[in-house]
Amino acid sequence: MKTPAPMDFKQYVDFIISLMNHEVVPVILGLSLVAFLWGVFRYYILHGADTNEREHARTFMLWGLIGMVLLFTVWGLVNIAGVALML
Repeated sequence: MKTPAPMDFKQYVDFIISLMNHEVVPVILGLSLVAFLWGVFRYYILHGADTNEREHARTFMLWGLIGMVLLFTVWGLVNIAGVALML
């Protein structure tokens, strides 16, 4: 079995960015979107009259939005760093 060639720094960073863009980002975005939509569903459909349950649903929506904002912030910073370092 042949051992893979060692990677230099640029190849390593390209691999990490590619992994984040194609594996990590879609999973986190999907989870955030599901959490947000579940909160919307609970807020408007399941517990429209119960104020206590609506508060919990609002919390789900908030955490879903926070997850999406954090995801896009980190994703943008990584891409900016890649451009700044000419990777």
